[in-house]
Amino acid sequence: MPATPKDAASTENPLERVLFEVKRTIVGQDLLLERMAIALLAGGHLLVEGVPGLAKTLAVKSLASAIGGEFQRIQFTPDLVPADLVGTRVYHQHSGEFQTELGPVFANLVLADEINRAPAKVQSALLEVMQEHQVTIGRETFRVPEPFLVMATQNPIESEGTYPLPEAQVDRFMMKVVIGYPDTAEEHAIVDRALRPAELIQAMLTPDDLIRMQERAQQVYVDPAIIDYAVRLVAVTRAPSLAGLGELERYVTYGASPRASIALVIGARALAFLRGRDYALPHDLSELALDVLRHRIVLSYEALADDVDADTIITRVLRAVAAPDVVLQNR
Repeated sequence: MPATPKDAASTENPLERVLFEVKRTIVGQDLLLERMAIALLAGGHLLVEGVPGLAKTLAVKSLASAIGGEFQRIQFTPDLVPADLVGTRVYHQHSGEFQTELGPVFANLVLADEINRAPAKVQSALLEVMQEHQVTIGRETFRVPEPFLVMATQNPIESEGTYPLPEAQVDRFMMKVVIGYPDTAEEHAIVDRALRPAELIQAMLTPDDLIRMQERAQQVYVDPAIIDYAVRLVAVTRAPSLAGLGELERYVTYGASPRASIALVIGARALAFLRGRDYALPHDLSELALDVLRHRIVLSYEALADDVDADTIITRVLRAVAAPDVVLQNR
């Protein structure tokens, strides 16, 4: 007998049924699916980067169907204008009045497909709605429905006709997940599923169920030592010499912002909740460090010349900054 949304919301792992439903259409990509679940619980936004054909769009669409919320897909193109995203005021001649037409960002889950194909002016139109969960059109402000989540995809291998995301835009994303090719067994399963009609995804939750889960995730205990650990990690990305990594100074132009410290702690709390715990561990935080920090570090030209990427620097930082010994009393 299929589980009802209420049943799904009351399981020990509340999003287990949702992820299982998504796995009916997605083979592999366990890391991506877990990060999407963390973003849902933490109320953060997700940037997914990978070459074409890795089911980035299908994963987001399947997740939207499984949580039962309103879903909108926006295909970013060079000729897009901000009004195509947020909406605009339209003059109606028969009434002589302006009326506001809301754009596709007014949904629970918004897929910004190939976000780097639109110019910076269009990308920046998402800044207010991602941070404030509202859109200003003319002199009026409109709230987007809750829960609200933006998941964006981008293609890393094409440069013609693409526009790099501004640092202010990238910083709004809680995590950036980089996905790679499937292994041989997974690709065999992918081809085998492609020979059959696609499975229909059933809604396992409602938006209200998800809001309640977010509230429960906010009750997960975070020890002050874990907060200190997050702050120390982020501080070393700005000044590697603080952890004895002075040789990395020339590779980093700007380190991660305070949003990174917040995202590390909130993400660790959501990951602990996803795994059935009411307390966060230092391992939860360090496990998310690459996804939270990689898009927030601005590398120097010297790093590009020496083929040093952000993941290499973050890995060195994780090794150099000692994780705390958290004693959880009465837990």
